[in-house]
Amino acid sequence: MRFYWLILGILSVWRITHLLQAEDGPGDLMVHLRRKAGAGFWGSLLDCFYCLSVWIAFPFAFLIGERWRERLILWPAYSAGAILLERLTNPERGVPPALLYLEDEEKDAMLRKSESEVAGTDSK
Repeated sequence: MRFYWLILGILSVWRITHLLQAEDGPGDLMVHLRRKAGAGFWGSLLDCFYCLSVWIAFPFAFLIGERWRERLILWPAYSAGAILLERLTNPERGVPPALLYLEDEEKDAMLRKSESEVAGTDSK
């Protein structure tokens, strides 16, 4: 196998996976496809770039590889190459979401209690 077939395979797997997972497509075709897939197996597969790249890489590895051993090695290699390309082109994907911190309303006052609050009496 020539090196350019590896590069072409990675680019093709990335392009098709990105089209199915993240783009609207011509005439919103991909949006309709994702909606039709629903929330089951196919819907969750189309939501996950990593999962989808594994299955998109399979036919490319089968068609481009010359022997079974080569096909078995190309399958995860094409998927990994597409994932690396996705991480390079989409930097937000690698950044974890910001943490949400909420304080109790009762505890955002003074740290020390007044003498009357400690004693349990209210001075008027």
